[in-house]
Amino acid sequence: MEKVLNQLVEKLRKAYGDRLVSVILYGSAAAGDHQAKFSDFNILCVLRAITPRELDEGEDIFRWWREQGSPSPLLLSEQEIANSTDSFAIEFLDIKQHHQLLHGKDLISGLVVDRSFYRAQVEHDLRAKLFRLRQKASGMLSDADLLRRLMADSISTFAVLFRHALALHGVETSHRKREVIESASRHFQFDATPFQKLLDVREERVKPREVEPAALLGSYLVGIGRVIDAVDRLEQ
Repeated sequence: MEKVLNQLVEKLRKAYGDRLVSVILYGSAAAGDHQAKFSDFNILCVLRAITPRELDEGEDIFRWWREQGSPSPLLLSEQEIANSTDSFAIEFLDIKQHHQLLHGKDLISGLVVDRSFYRAQVEHDLRAKLFRLRQKASGMLSDADLLRRLMADSISTFAVLFRHALALHGVETSHRKREVIESASRHFQFDATPFQKLLDVREERVKPREVEPAALLGSYLVGIGRVIDAVDRLEQ
């Protein structure tokens, strides 16, 4: 990991020079919960300004980075870092809690995140991901491989949102998915079994075909619904 990250930083430095303010690793790799088959290396690249010139100069770098198996770096300006925390409270809280400065100024550690819209964003994202999951699952019920992959991919997002739902209820937990799921199942009273089995698949503790996704889908959706209901009640 270190070698390819160093290569990325060097490419960015050559392309942008003193316009490159910061390069920051965030997400599962920074939190110590990276799964090679399912996780990406998430990079925040902060520039003094972002114009078509910067996009053009970064095109080859970002293509190379995608070829390494990770999404293009998230490009933000210094001003956007300062002005976006209210709209992306979840994202900036996570980046602030677990990040690694690879180059430049640390614009994250001292960041003040406005929590006034935090609860609303957690509920919105939970509902949006649930609706999307159901929409996609409806076309995969007869294909166990596709459905299993869909559910295994989705658990990472739901673990993040469950952790924030717990935080809203005053329950702190680690970033490790299993610990989040166990804590959420206790606090919100749902069956953790489907989540645990999907994590077994992600972590290669069992062979994928040993897990029948259609049999897990119902209780998986119920668990997500329980968390949404608990977050919704906080508004009342």
